[in-house]
Amino acid sequence: MNAQRQLVLASNNPGKLREFAGLFTAYDIEVVPQSAFNVPEAAEPHVTFIENALAKARHAAQLTGLPALADDSGLCVYKLGGMPGVQSALYDQLFSGLPKDDQRNNARLLENLAKEADRRAHYVCVLVLVRSANDPQPVIAEGEWHGEMLQLPRGDGGFGYDPLFYVAQLGQSAAEIPAQMKNVLSHRAIAFGKLAARLQEGDLFR
Repeated sequence: MNAQRQLVLASNNPGKLREFAGLFTAYDIEVVPQSAFNVPEAAEPHVTFIENALAKARHAAQLTGLPALADDSGLCVYKLGGMPGVQSALYDQLFSGLPKDDQRNNARLLENLAKEADRRAHYVCVLVLVRSANDPQPVIAEGEWHGEMLQLPRGDGGFGYDPLFYVAQLGQSAAEIPAQMKNVLSHRAIAFGKLAARLQEGDLFR
């Protein structure tokens, strides 16, 4: 790509912005958060990651006139029937009614897993990129990162459930893994790798 292009990220999450901005640098694409355009958060009423990501991407593209990328991601815990799933950011709020908060989400998850020996879980990331709000061929990429949930948080990096998500192969939580390594291993990195294949084809902004 000869000139840098802008892509609006349909999220106001600073952690996601940092990760995506770094991932897209190699493609001369500037990732701008939707907050820079005063775009309000889209409703996420759906029960699947794909539907929510598509709704967010179309919403941001509609209000900015730019291509938009949306990420819908979350943690799926086997013994909790896949919860918190699409409700990962609002997990504690479902029970307490309090505003969303990462620390309360982590505490709630630990409480609900307290009696469980099987603590397997995986992160899911679905990326949807639309060239315009009415793009009939959105690009969809999905990634999973498997691990298990700790009984106590470890590390101060990352965000969300990272302090509880243990990667046995590394002997570290996701919050202890260096950002450079996480950008290779994570569910978001895996999904982005699939999206990058399309970037290399040069057809995303046709």
